[in-house]
Amino acid sequence: MNTERTQAYGRIVRTLEEIGAVKLLGAEQERIRAAADALIFASEGEPAIDTALQDIQSLVGHLVESGRWTDERAATLIADVVDCGPPPSLVA
Repeated sequence: MNTERTQAYGRIVRTLEEIGAVKLLGAEQERIRAAADALIFASEGEPAIDTALQDIQSLVGHLVESGRWTDERAATLIADVVDCGPPPSLVA
């Protein structure tokens, strides 16, 4: 874990505090928390990373399609969740 990952996790927590109850159902908030938790504690290459990222992509896709979230807000959340995880390995 490093500072960048911790800061990304903090941004997710703030997002949930600021808009969670207004724009998200309880189960949706839990999915976001679960993904962030999985990534913040993950090491490179863990299968939990892909599972968490796929779930967040699915969730934000639903939120945007239903008109509950903007593309911009969804992209920000995805970026923050990704930033919670280990940096991707550089494979040539």
